[in-house]
Amino acid sequence: MPENNSKTKPKTTSWENVGGWYNSIVGDDGHYYHQKIILPGVLKLLGIEKGTDCALLDLACGQGVLARQLPVHCLYTGIDISPTLIKAAKSTNKNPRFEFVLGDTSKTLPIKKQDFTHAAIILALQNIEAGDQVLLNAARHLQKGGKFVIVLNHPCFRIPRQSSWGIEEEKKLQYRRIDRYQTEMKIPIQANPSKGGSSEATWSFHHPLSTYSKWIKAAGFVIDSIDEWCSDKTSTGKNAKMENRSREEFPLFMAITCVKN
Repeated sequence: MPENNSKTKPKTTSWENVGGWYNSIVGDDGHYYHQKIILPGVLKLLGIEKGTDCALLDLACGQGVLARQLPVHCLYTGIDISPTLIKAAKSTNKNPRFEFVLGDTSKTLPIKKQDFTHAAIILALQNIEAGDQVLLNAARHLQKGGKFVIVLNHPCFRIPRQSSWGIEEEKKLQYRRIDRYQTEMKIPIQANPSKGGSSEATWSFHHPLSTYSKWIKAAGFVIDSIDEWCSDKTSTGKNAKMENRSREEFPLFMAITCVKN
C-alpha cells in the first residue's frame, strides 16, 4: 500500500483546492518547462501531421495547455476532475472541435467515443491514486494502434522528500541523492510552503518504473519508446560548471510512448 509520510491530510487527490493557484502559474501557454521542453517534446512524440486524421484524448487536461498547441483540424477531448480548471479551459477555447469535460480519469469516463487516434496525460499520472485505472481508460477509448504519451516527473530522480542535491567539495561535484526508490509512497506536497501547516496541499504518488511498466502491459499497451528530458537552464557563478554538468546528467522528466495492441 502507498505510504503516508506526513501529518498533512488533504481531503482529496483532486487539484480543485489549488485550481486557482495552478491556473495562475501555468497560464494560457504553460510554465517555462511546458514551453521549452514538455509541449515541444509531446507534440513530436504524438507525431500529428497537419491535415491528417487526429482525435486526441487528453486525460487530466488541467486548463487545456496541450489543446492550445494542437493543429486546429484535430478533434480534441480534455477531461479533468477540477471544475475550476475545466472552467478555465473552456473560457479560453475558441475551437468548436475541442471540448472539455468534467470527470474523474480513474473512473468510467463520461464520454462515448472509443476510437481516439491519440491520448496523452501530462505531468498528472503521479498525482492520481488509481493510476492503473487511468491507463485502462486510455486503452478503452483508443483505437487499435493508437498512440498514448505519458509524461511524468522523472520517477527515478525526482521523488518528493526522498531526493535532493548534494555537493562534494573535494571533487567539485554536484550529485543527486536518492533516499528511497523501490517503496511505493503517498506524499503530500504543500502548494505554498511559506504558509506551513495552513497551506493547501496535493498528493504525489511515487511508483518505481517497474510499476508503470506493469500497468502499461496490463492495460494492453506496448512501450514504443522512453525519453528522458533534462533542463535546458544554465547556471552562473562559482558553482556553474558542476551545476550545469549535473543538470545534463539527471533528467527532470520521463516521457513514455505506448501503442495499443
